[in-house]
Amino acid sequence: MSKKYPRDMVGYGKKSGPIFKRWPNNSKLALQIVVNYEEGGENCVLHGDKHSETFLSEIIGAQPIKGRNMNMESLYEYGSRRGFWRIYKLFMEREIPFTIFGVATALEKNKDVCEAIKKSYLKKNLIEVACHGLKWIDYQNIPKQIEKKHMKMAIKSIQKTIGKRPLGWYTGRCSPNTLDLVIEEGGFLYCSDTYSDDIPYWEKRGNKNQLMIPYTLDNNDMRFLTNQGFNNGDQFYTYLKDSFDTLYNESGPPKMMSVGLHCRIIGKPGRIQSLKRFLDYVSKHKDVWICRRIDIAKYWNKNHSIK
Repeated sequence: MSKKYPRDMVGYGKKSGPIFKRWPNNSKLALQIVVNYEEGGENCVLHGDKHSETFLSEIIGAQPIKGRNMNMESLYEYGSRRGFWRIYKLFMEREIPFTIFGVATALEKNKDVCEAIKKSYLKKNLIEVACHGLKWIDYQNIPKQIEKKHMKMAIKSIQKTIGKRPLGWYTGRCSPNTLDLVIEEGGFLYCSDTYSDDIPYWEKRGNKNQLMIPYTLDNNDMRFLTNQGFNNGDQFYTYLKDSFDTLYNESGPPKMMSVGLHCRIIGKPGRIQSLKRFLDYVSKHKDVWICRRIDIAKYWNKNHSIK
């Protein structure tokens, strides 16, 4: 091989992370919850896309339709019409901070949601909105210049709807160009298009360093809608609890646990109880830092920056 292998297969190695004893507030574990807001940004011919959405709905194995898929549209609409509010109410009542991965064009379509987010700024600043792209589509084969244009449009859009420039980025269905574009843009304190560790790490490109805060696809309600995923809330709760217990009790540097949620998935009445049970379980542990991703980014920049 004439070129350096572009993947890092070692990471922190057996040390499992930089030397530090606790997170802020003397915590053993940093728990970070993400709510994905995608409804209205998915593939849809009404949005100029070539076919209907096929991903992450109750129609498992859905096929693309070159026209409107009314069932798919209404399943996504549940997330913005009802699911979001069920989750929002739960977190606001318990004063639990969380991060929203917001698709820009989805937020544009629901002013009430945007106003509720901005209202949370007045209540202990519980919500952070990170950018989840302009549209909730697969960028794997989209030309780099178009992806770059979409990134700029997404930042501008969220700045307008939410009132703050997003400092975090997560495409999700990203391309090989995504991280380069994030670093080139230069305004993001962190990028979460990675699943490769249990704590943040730095990605170095030339003379630039980009903080990566890993996300999760296993501690994620999306597995309710995948083959061999969660069949009921008990399975989701047990999996989250087992992940929490492992990371909480593991030796070595303290770890971070991410939990991924979707308005149209966990927001359903038959699933929300499993999330409540998990939050009840976590509340029994006093040395857990429940935070937003931006809080982790600021802590890491202050205490573990690259000189």
